[in-house]
Amino acid sequence: MSDLILYELPGCPYCAKVISKLDELGLAYESREVPRSHSERTEVKEVSGQTGVPVLIDEEHDIDGMPESDDIVAHLDEHYA
Repeated sequence: MSDLILYELPGCPYCAKVISKLDELGLAYESREVPRSHSERTEVKEVSGQTGVPVLIDEEHDIDGMPESDDIVAHLDEHYA
């Protein structure tokens, strides 16, 4: 299992932005696809407190559920670039 876990939804442009950064940095990550319906996104809500995606878990840096694509990209740049 990877230290990086990304909750995402196919077709989500914010998720694509994060995936692009992960790929650019050559980082392995575990993808967890969330349901389209926000009411069914119980797992991502448990880890982040909200139902939007993307959400990143980075165990190595004690990130338990970081939302917001810009924040995730900045985190990846800061710790992995």
